[in-house]
Amino acid sequence: MRNQTLHLIMSQKVLLNSKEVTIILHRLACQLIEKHLDFSDTILVGIQPRGVFLAERLKQILEIEYKVPEISLGYLDITFFRDDFRRTDKPLEANKTQINFIVENKKVIFIDDVLFTGRSIRSALTAIQSFGRPSEIELLVLIDRRFSRNLPIQPDYRGRQVDAINGEKVKVSWKENEGEDAVYLITN
Repeated sequence: MRNQTLHLIMSQKVLLNSKEVTIILHRLACQLIEKHLDFSDTILVGIQPRGVFLAERLKQILEIEYKVPEISLGYLDITFFRDDFRRTDKPLEANKTQINFIVENKKVIFIDDVLFTGRSIRSALTAIQSFGRPSEIELLVLIDRRFSRNLPIQPDYRGRQVDAINGEKVKVSWKENEGEDAVYLITN
């Protein structure tokens, strides 16, 4: 019994604290400004569910602190575009897609919290085609788990690269959802 109890204990290591998350968000915002200037032909798309928090935060930083006017932000649900959506016994809960602008010939920046296997991004590439054909698609992630990729997908903008093995989980906490900005490495 004691061994079972010890096995259930997980270790949690702080990878990024609130201050470090804020610094990274500002760096990512500056990198976006360098490439996209006034964002007149650029659209931010948060990948549902977890990329939305990062996308909203970046939009806020760009508009309020860097005075970039009227950035288009949408949310893309990829639930039914995933290649593994029929391989689960639990019922799927889709999130809402909200893209209220034209994607045709625009530069689209996909935003997600963690790049893991690359399957979510592959799904997003398929899903965005329903809204038109972008001229360009880039990827921005807060955390890039570089040793876990199943597909040849790499971010154009990354907050932090993490060398986590498959048994480890990266958890991003957002002030708006969990009450704090932090990133943890969780080991079973």
